Amino acid sequence: MVQQSGLFDDLPYSLDEVICGVDEAGRGPLAGPVFAAAVILDRNRPIAGLRDSKKLNEARRDELAPLIREHAVAWAVAKASEEEIDRLNILQASLLAMKRAVYALQTVPTLALIDGNKCPVMRIQSIAIVEGDDKIESISAASILAKTARDAALVKLHRKYPQYGFDQHKGYGTALHLERLREHGASPVHRRSFAPVREVLERDL
Repeated sequence: MVQQSGLFDDLPYSLDEVICGVDEAGRGPLAGPVFAAAVILDRNRPIAGLRDSKKLNEARRDELAPLIREHAVAWAVAKASEEEIDRLNILQASLLAMKRAVYALQTVPTLALIDGNKCPVMRIQSIAIVEGDDKIESISAASILAKTARDAALVKLHRKYPQYGFDQHKGYGTALHLERLREHGASPVHRRSFAPVREVLERDL
């Protein structure tokens, strides 16, 4: 893991910048909101083991998330709803969730490092970094907070809609989820613009 202050010599930021890392979780699932997190790490309080949340198991993510919340200068988690995903499209909804997370930070950053190849339009400078969640520690931290927050939200949705097994697949299009979707039809938290959900809705007209 490369420290965020020195990833590339040609990046237009310096140690004087107040840098937040930003990442999302939940672009692919068929149900539930898309979440995003923004994190400003404290250089004086390093956290060992930060990396892309997808490369960590659930137990390790659950260990790191409270450490990030405790040691970071500032952090925030935000989301875009299923309705917003269907209205805007998943990319734009993801960017909206990222923007909301950055604007919710109690410490105002001067630069946002965004995982991926697109940045939300914001009042502060932002730089998109492909695979940044495994290169930049603050983006890794954001990916962990976004992922654990979204997983917790899907476990909560499971209690409301237990027939779909959200606690097991977290809304992703697994064989179990597709089977339950076809059996029970779409719930209010399914993303109607996603093809498997749309097909079930058209079937049930």
